[in-house]
Amino acid sequence: MHISKQALEQYLRERWGPDAAVRSFGPLGHVQSRRVLKGFGYGSPVIIEARVGGRTRRMVLETMRPGPHGHEHMADRAHAMLWDYATYNHLPRHVRALDVGAFTASGRIRSVEDAREFFVLTEFEKGGEYQRDLARIARTGRLERQDLARARALADYLVEIHQVKKRAPDLYRRALRDLIGHGECLMGVVDSYPTGKGRVHEEKSLFRQAQGGRVRQRPGWAGVKGSGAVITPALLESIERRANAWRWRLRGKTGRLSQVHGDYHPWNVLFRKGVDFSVLDRSRQEWGEPADDVTAMTINYLFCSLRRWGDLRGPFERLFRLFWDRYLEGTADHGVLEAAPPFFAFRGLVIASPVWYPTLDLRVRRALFNFIGNVLDQPRFDPARVNEYLKGAST
Repeated sequence: MHISKQALEQYLRERWGPDAAVRSFGPLGHVQSRRVLKGFGYGSPVIIEARVGGRTRRMVLETMRPGPHGHEHMADRAHAMLWDYATYNHLPRHVRALDVGAFTASGRIRSVEDAREFFVLTEFEKGGEYQRDLARIARTGRLERQDLARARALADYLVEIHQVKKRAPDLYRRALRDLIGHGECLMGVVDSYPTGKGRVHEEKSLFRQAQGGRVRQRPGWAGVKGSGAVITPALLESIERRANAWRWRLRGKTGRLSQVHGDYHPWNVLFRKGVDFSVLDRSRQEWGEPADDVTAMTINYLFCSLRRWGDLRGPFERLFRLFWDRYLEGTADHGVLEAAPPFFAFRGLVIASPVWYPTLDLRVRRALFNFIGNVLDQPRFDPARVNEYLKGAST
């Protein structure tokens, strides 16, 4: 969606008064940093500097492009923008939403009466993405004292927001249902994987078919000896079936419904000095299963370690265990370990995806699929057994 200065200034004047004036606007710089590895995203935020109400303000206008993962229709994207505006300001530390609006057919920015696309306008927050910290740790192989403090702060934040509970059984079941069937979640990610002709890193086929056409092995996680990937359609179907079985195991635990962020990963955390941080892009749900947030962050410690060393070790193992220990100590919620497997499966499918992470080494993809399968086959997740989960089929 093209944004003109004239349309932007007219919108600001209608919203905040006739003296509003745009000083500058353009793509948000930090977005480029998240494209180094990540090959897919939902939109391109625009940073705006404007004179509003007698002072200079910096704001971020976020849009959502048409695409898969439940964003195919304008109504899907409108729902996301309206939800963002309705919920951002209810979550501690979240950047504040200032307005929600739409682009019209004529290119104006205004109310939703004849809208084509929606956006959400937030405050601008200074800071560096937490992913930058993890990239530095992967590069140097060392932790700084601040890294431990920040991991504790991130775990403590979840302890804080997850204390807010809600008695709404239907909402808890909806959260589990969305985990499996939402376009942004497990089934949507599975459907985005390439078919038999899809290719990933170094021209190796993601879906390797056995010579002679038929794959005789049962859908499982041990893989086939050799250099190729072993991610077949049958394997992805098996993930769906086992994850859905977890939905049925958990759907009666409606007392677990808590306030959540919904997409708590390192690109959605901005750190300033020390442990001062803000969170971005709350997603999908205001209430859900706490395991969603815990797995979203901790799988990234595993991911970074896998890419550097091929397993969970050293600084990332310490951060992984510290985060889990801190969270369990703060909440005494050991039930989160019993809820974690299907959420780890979803997050694992995302980071193993050739769409989201097109340059990922195949050995990392295979390890992630081992992890997914073994975790789904356990009655509860054990943070001390991660390297076991990476090593092949569960029995």
